[in-house]
Amino acid sequence: MIVRRPELSVVVPAYNEERRLPPSLERIRSFCDGRGRSYEVLVADDGSRDRTSELVLELAGSWPELQLVSLPRNRGKGAAVQAGMLAALGVRRLFTDADCSTPIEELPKLEAELDRGADVAIGSRAVPGALVELHQPPHRELMGKTYNLCLRAMALPGLHDTQCGFKLFTGAAAEACFARITFEGFGFDAEVLLRARMSGMTVAEVGVLWRNAKGTSVNSLPDGLRMLGELRQLRRMRSSPQPVPERT
Repeated sequence: MIVRRPELSVVVPAYNEERRLPPSLERIRSFCDGRGRSYEVLVADDGSRDRTSELVLELAGSWPELQLVSLPRNRGKGAAVQAGMLAALGVRRLFTDADCSTPIEELPKLEAELDRGADVAIGSRAVPGALVELHQPPHRELMGKTYNLCLRAMALPGLHDTQCGFKLFTGAAAEACFARITFEGFGFDAEVLLRARMSGMTVAEVGVLWRNAKGTSVNSLPDGLRMLGELRQLRRMRSSPQPVPERT
């Protein structure tokens, strides 16, 4: 039997998102149903302790395109996105944050870049065309800008915002990049993009609409320090002709 691949997979990583997730899924469903194209939505539950999984399963009862990917314990956003992207079957695969900080309606901007030949298109808050309607608290915004400045200098020149949670991959690019990532936390975005570039893939950065949403699971100081430490690993990865060993 031939299984048809959906045109689009939407992966939503979630950790204790019982409040914010339902309206986001409703918005995603309305958008995808309205386009008349085949799709699937995968919620990658990162070991939530609330009713996130139960809510997804309840919704899936009347929404056949929705499925749950469960991690048995909390490992980090990178691990959740990896699980979802590798379980997905779509010809193109988007991951988007559970709070829909970048609305799903911004997807055509990224799709246009893949139509023009890019392998990966990333939403950005820092290039022309971006519109930040509601900013993060000043300390978090400063932390993000500092991180991206260091990242451009050490590993990913030319990319101004690697942390916006709205990225579209071709199916082949998703499988090649996510199969080998080793960062399980918030630093995974940079590793995925570096692996894409090291494989000769084209990464396009696109300005999108973004609104800060309350309830983030980012712990500014510990997560920020961890991501800064990972910069050194990314620099070594970029300068090494040998593949970085996969974590076992």
